[in-house]
Amino acid sequence: MGFEDDSCTTLIFTYGTLKRGFSNHVLLQDLMRTGDAVFKGTYQTVGKYPLVCGPYRVPFLLNMPGSGHRVTGELYAVSARGLARVDELEGTSKGHYERRPILLMGGGNGDEEEEEVAAEAYYAHKSFEKEMWMKNGGKGFRAYSEKEARGYVKRKDRPQNLSFLDHVNIFISSPSA
Repeated sequence: MGFEDDSCTTLIFTYGTLKRGFSNHVLLQDLMRTGDAVFKGTYQTVGKYPLVCGPYRVPFLLNMPGSGHRVTGELYAVSARGLARVDELEGTSKGHYERRPILLMGGGNGDEEEEEVAAEAYYAHKSFEKEMWMKNGGKGFRAYSEKEARGYVKRKDRPQNLSFLDHVNIFISSPSA
């Protein structure tokens, strides 16, 4: 497992494929090996947020506080180098996700009291979040589990002739099943 490093100062909340047991967790495993990430525990959002799936069962947290549920995920402390790698995966420079503040509760392990923590999460880009919420029928889930991930398609296995935003736009504009 990784080791505590003073350079790991940014707290990021992961709620989807970056969590343990999911396809993109390999990135965080690599970062933990190099000391660029430290697992801090399982946490839950203080407020309610919509957690939905988009094209290819890709999870999106929507920055619409008060809707949805308190979302459960994992908290990691990352270095600047680690943050750059996660930002790249999440497509923050391409309009896929936006890294924004979020308040969490957790860290208690039975005897200890839970603490409130300010962190950052990757929200769906604001350009399509409302449409994504409507496409999901105004319903979200509490956690991205194996059930929600069923049908997830890895990036390398998706059609390469379209950008991810093309896939998002096709998804939100297609008739609901």
